[in-house]
Amino acid sequence: MSSLTNPVNWVLAAVLGYISYNYFSASAAPPPPAPRPRPLAMVFREYTPKELAEFDGRTEDTRILMAVQGKVFDVTRGRNFYGPDGPYGNFAGRDASRGLAKNSFEKSMLAPIDGPVDKLDNLDDDEKEALSDWAVHFEGKYQLVGKLIENKD
Repeated sequence: MSSLTNPVNWVLAAVLGYISYNYFSASAAPPPPAPRPRPLAMVFREYTPKELAEFDGRTEDTRILMAVQGKVFDVTRGRNFYGPDGPYGNFAGRDASRGLAKNSFEKSMLAPIDGPVDKLDNLDDDEKEALSDWAVHFEGKYQLVGKLIENKD
């Protein structure tokens, strides 16, 4: 039997051609994009509600900070969730405690920026437990960068 008519040789030639094509054409592919540089770590400090409002992620270069139970977390790496277009975007740059406790994204759940810090006195036991669970989630996932204090006059 002639080597040109043997179907095994045709299959082997096709496989060799396929491998050769992929090997040589892969080097012409563009390199993957460079990863975004990680933002520098923030120094722990105190934030008033007015100061916290500046960190709402309105631009790509703006960090996103959020307060939960008086603790301020840098949630910038969760921009898809906490950024301006994310499902939790209204909590960016704000004290999210009441909204998280009540599982509500309504603007009415947010304390006014120029008002006092929400003491959360009227939460029921289930809401307090939900808020505590959220606090544990944030402590395990995001960097603690500060504490929320009352506005200065």
